[in-house]
Amino acid sequence: MRPALQPGDGLLAVRFGAPRVGQLRLFPHPWQSTRWLVKRVTAVHGSGRDAIFEFRSDNPAAPGAVGSDELVPVSVAGSYRVVFTARGRRAR
Repeated sequence: MRPALQPGDGLLAVRFGAPRVGQLRLFPHPWQSTRWLVKRVTAVHGSGRDAIFEFRSDNPAAPGAVGSDELVPVSVAGSYRVVFTARGRRAR
């Protein structure tokens, strides 16, 4: 998720609030249950807990970057809204 997030950054994510376009969300990978993704919301369909959202990476050219065009839209249920990011220590 560079440039918004860097390796070593911390996140505070909460399970409330409807997704909005431009918002960062944390959610389990649709096909790899042990992997979590942090992505930017690009579209929201529906409302409430039945809603789904589409997403993209801030750096789509990065190796391994995925978006909802490669995966599937994600259910709001089970996703978290990123409310705070903390910069990790950088190597000098």
